[in-house]
Amino acid sequence: MTTFPLVLGLDTFGDVTHDADDRPLSHARTIRDIVEQGVLADQVGVDFFGLGEHHTDDFPLSAADVVLGAIAARTTRIRLGSAVTVLSSDDPVRVFQRYSTLDAVSGGRAEVILGRGSSVDSFPLFGYDLADYEQLFEEKAQLFAELRKGGPVTWKGTMRAPLHEQDVVPHTESGPFPAWIGVGGNPQSVIRAARYDYGLMLAIIGGSPARFAPFSRLFHQALTQLGKDPLPIGVHSPGHVAATDEQAREEFFPRYQQVIRRVARTRGFAVPTRESFLREVGPDGALYVGSPETVARKIAANLTVLGANRFEMKYGMGGLSHAALMTAIELYGTRVIPRVRELLG
Repeated sequence: MTTFPLVLGLDTFGDVTHDADDRPLSHARTIRDIVEQGVLADQVGVDFFGLGEHHTDDFPLSAADVVLGAIAARTTRIRLGSAVTVLSSDDPVRVFQRYSTLDAVSGGRAEVILGRGSSVDSFPLFGYDLADYEQLFEEKAQLFAELRKGGPVTWKGTMRAPLHEQDVVPHTESGPFPAWIGVGGNPQSVIRAARYDYGLMLAIIGGSPARFAPFSRLFHQALTQLGKDPLPIGVHSPGHVAATDEQAREEFFPRYQQVIRRVARTRGFAVPTRESFLREVGPDGALYVGSPETVARKIAANLTVLGANRFEMKYGMGGLSHAALMTAIELYGTRVIPRVRELLG
């Protein structure tokens, strides 16, 4: 049986941070702060640092690969990637070229997590029709899988011009870089990940993580039926680490409530109450908010339940300060990660 190494990472969507007087910082300052956060993550022992693509005033991280390149230039060890890239509204060839370039710049540390786009701001921005939502991702995931194999690519679909024996550069030095499909609740995406040899990244942002365990089983079954080798399973969930449970909750909850209230207008989310928030930070919820011990125990427990070997905490929430995020990163790297490794033996 294949055993994959335990990987403990951090993701951010580039949420706009606030200053000491609770005023939002500029997009430029937020992005520069993200570079500093990535550098710190490398220094304190975090395994992976991921940046998610968004195109809104609250989440101005629209060119993650550029920011990852800046982090790569100042780090030596940490793996770097997207969390996620909205492949449906992008060109797979350009995505491959950007991340193979990042792989070169970083000395082989690049990864990419691909998604259909639960946030669809990029579709009108780049001229894509939401009526083509499913077909766009299916074809582009297939093409990206061909690109990862290396060598000249021949491919034909309906959503983009065909390729015939096309050389796509730069070539990677050490074979294909790791690639994942992010899944938020669609069984077809699980099957797609298995069919095209992607790792499975479970995006769990609410409710009991245990309800995603059938997706892990489906992934294994699909790989077996397709005659493919085992592939890794990861988990991505929001969280925040502070010195104590009380401090983490008091820092995080007001910001979390504000952000969900804004996005609820377009995405139909229920606005969290204090009671619903406490359920989510409890043992059966999806939020990893608390002291290092509390967060570590929850990570270890849910990795076991889900049969996963990787956890990425989506740190940060719009309105939190850069200082609070740096503290959370330091605690995650120096205390949460060693404790999870200890708990999982």
